[in-house]
Amino acid sequence: MSDEQVSTATNPKVLVVYYSFTQQNRKVADVVADRLRERGCKVTTAAIEFTDKRYIERFAVFPLKHRIFDIVRMLPAQLRRATGEIRIPEEAQRGGYDLVCVGSATWWLTTCMPIRSFLKADSTKALLSSTPFGAYVVCRRYWKSNLKSVRRMGAKQGGVWVDGIHFKALGGQIRSLLSLISYLGTGENRSHYLGVPIPKPNLTDDYADKSKAFADQLADRAGATKAA
Repeated sequence: MSDEQVSTATNPKVLVVYYSFTQQNRKVADVVADRLRERGCKVTTAAIEFTDKRYIERFAVFPLKHRIFDIVRMLPAQLRRATGEIRIPEEAQRGGYDLVCVGSATWWLTTCMPIRSFLKADSTKALLSSTPFGAYVVCRRYWKSNLKSVRRMGAKQGGVWVDGIHFKALGGQIRSLLSLISYLGTGENRSHYLGVPIPKPNLTDDYADKSKAFADQLADRAGATKAA
């Protein structure tokens, strides 16, 4: 899209919809939304709520009560690519947006159940039909399957894929896992777990800059005016 084309459109309507248990996805959503507003977009944010009675007790409070046990109990459902009960805000059940951005966490190698449930909901067809959409993934290590699944499910609901980005935690396979377990059980950024040095969990320090750059890409595709 040329600068001339971008400058002719004003105030595109954008929805940023996400699920966030540890509030990492919310942090990215906030930066993306603020940057889009700076670009002249009319932005609505919507947080999906996980209300499934099979899981609501363990996700009612952060940090998790049982750490590893609570995580492992989600494995069978995630391997089945199962859906569950959620509450979708009214803003995310209707169309009329020029662009939609979806924020998803990775649970057991793939899209978290709340976002999978949202993308498969009947109301999401009205939201995404013929509408450009992008996505971001916040994860420990594995993001490709998540992002691919979000793209596929969104397209199946009639959405037109624009772009995606991922935010990966620090550390290798083992240390990043220990860091995640520590954080889920304490809600704190600790330097050691079980006596082993661990990196900082969750988002890296450059996430805000990456989020703004991604938001600019989305704004350009939505036809927003150039930022000063």
